[in-house]
Amino acid sequence: MEPHHALRPPRLVALVFGLLATLLAVAGPFTATASDKTVENTPGVASAHDLFPEGGAIYRSTCAACHDTGAGRAPARVLLSYMTPDAIVAALTDGAMKAQGSTLSTEQKVQVAEHLSGRALGTAEAALPEPPPCTPDHALFDRKQVPAFAGAGLDLAATHSVSTAQAGIGKADLGKLKLKWAFGFPLANRARSQPALGGGAVFVGSQGGKVYALDRATGCTRWTFNAGSEVRTAIVLSPWQADDAKAVPLAYFGDWTGNAYAVEAFTGKLVWKVHVDEHPATVITAAPALYGDTLYVPVSSLEEAAAASPGYKCCSFRGSVLALDARTGAEKRRTWLVGEPEPQDGGKFLGPSGVPVWAGIAIDPKRGNLIVATGDNYTHPATELSDALVAMDLGTGALKWHFQALSGDAWNVDCVTPDPDNCPEDAGPDFDFGALPILATGKDGRDYVLGGQKSGIAWAVDAQTGKLAWKRQVGRGGMAGGVHFGLAADSGRVYVGISDMPDFVQRPFPPAPGIHALDLATGRTLWDAPAPDKVCEGRPLCLPGNSGAFTVTPDMVLAGGDDGYMRILDAATGEQLWQFDVARDFTTVNGVPAKGGAMSGGAAPIADHGQLIVSSGYGFVSKMPGNVLLVFEVE
Repeated sequence: MEPHHALRPPRLVALVFGLLATLLAVAGPFTATASDKTVENTPGVASAHDLFPEGGAIYRSTCAACHDTGAGRAPARVLLSYMTPDAIVAALTDGAMKAQGSTLSTEQKVQVAEHLSGRALGTAEAALPEPPPCTPDHALFDRKQVPAFAGAGLDLAATHSVSTAQAGIGKADLGKLKLKWAFGFPLANRARSQPALGGGAVFVGSQGGKVYALDRATGCTRWTFNAGSEVRTAIVLSPWQADDAKAVPLAYFGDWTGNAYAVEAFTGKLVWKVHVDEHPATVITAAPALYGDTLYVPVSSLEEAAAASPGYKCCSFRGSVLALDARTGAEKRRTWLVGEPEPQDGGKFLGPSGVPVWAGIAIDPKRGNLIVATGDNYTHPATELSDALVAMDLGTGALKWHFQALSGDAWNVDCVTPDPDNCPEDAGPDFDFGALPILATGKDGRDYVLGGQKSGIAWAVDAQTGKLAWKRQVGRGGMAGGVHFGLAADSGRVYVGISDMPDFVQRPFPPAPGIHALDLATGRTLWDAPAPDKVCEGRPLCLPGNSGAFTVTPDMVLAGGDDGYMRILDAATGEQLWQFDVARDFTTVNGVPAKGGAMSGGAAPIADHGQLIVSSGYGFVSKMPGNVLLVFEVE
């Protein structure tokens, strides 16, 4: 394929800057209209310079030299912009930045915090109602309701499948599926944390940095935990026995500034907090995976975007999987996915780098493997574990096999800027694996590892050896196309969600946004359900296609779309059985104004015991924002 840096027609450059606006906070402040209060109060999106110019001046004179360049391992500015102003002030006063903050007055600390977060300290939060606490009859956790799912992929194999009995929703029930309650996430324009269910509660993270335990019946709040920066990962609950009155189960998650957490599931009390990597651009976007007494944390970064910042020395991040003691947070081991970066090309840049894990992890107990899907390299030299499916030993972290879908894919955001100093020569197409890898068995009785790539290709490799079994070009692919988060398997089928967002680059395969079903053993196409092409007319930021994670039962596919519609399809034919337009205003149980939007991230709609739970709103890469959690129930 033609190198990415050679494909820079003006329309493509304009599109890419629109897509990556949120990530490129490292390059400078944004512009927001004064009438758009949601955007004004959204971390990382507001025009910090326009709203808080005093703090901007202090930042540029005191902080930018480190935070805009990564000097001294200082956290990248884009990470700071996702923190609440309170958390930034705390870091400058008593936290990790206390020494640097000692040169600033209290007023100056507040001004810097407001500039970086894009909102005034305390005022935005104070204007919103507190979530209603539960009355005594809804406040207690029911130990008999053990966790419904094993993690982000719903089971250890990450199939995103649920039995019809557990779902409690069949085809005959769809006419009785009604909205029960809605919860509005404050100070948010996206809802990307997949909920966990257990104890009669819904556990969910938020862009505002809070994790909530909400009563499943009413939506009242049992507890709230404040992480201080966006919690995008799914929440993972440790299991307990229904009759164990002394069990203290934990809830695990990661945040946007690279911290992993364990809190008590029944109280929200912090048990441990671990910063998973010292690199300043570290983030956790994929959920940790729990197996036995070990929590496996996939480590990603925003350095791919930081490379576009003028003067940035690119690139030094190394993707890894960190194994922690699940009860204490103590580090057991780490498996690096790329070698130590060294000066390249006379010191112009560093490499190798990259290979983040932003898709997630599946567990293969039968073979004792941890299955990981990886992203691209940021700089040359390109390495063999980028854009790959990788099997690691669960006990030692040792690499057992890997399958590389695309070699030589070194790329960063600077490749689409007018002055691409940090763009690698012969840059690749940025074809990461974005969907959770899946372990599944075909009707031939053979075990496969399945992967979905931004190239638009679905892959199947042998679970024992990693040898290619089949591949299928399902979508056109592209930097903003192909498979992002949408992959699921059930009943001998693999379901592939295709985004194929327009990028004005000519490719040999036609765009195919929608849901597609393949035979799991052969890759043969069973059916295609194209995204409706008329629904976006007159709908701002609407795009046809399926970028987000989704859930399947033996009979149905439960999928939210980039167009703001929640749909249920027939698993055997792809026929649409039910739809609900979520891109509307909702009255919420906590009184926060809320609206649905695109469903494009890792938060799949989930079904359990007659309830359908949907997180709605993406507010990222030019897709419809939203800030609502919806709970439907069969009447």
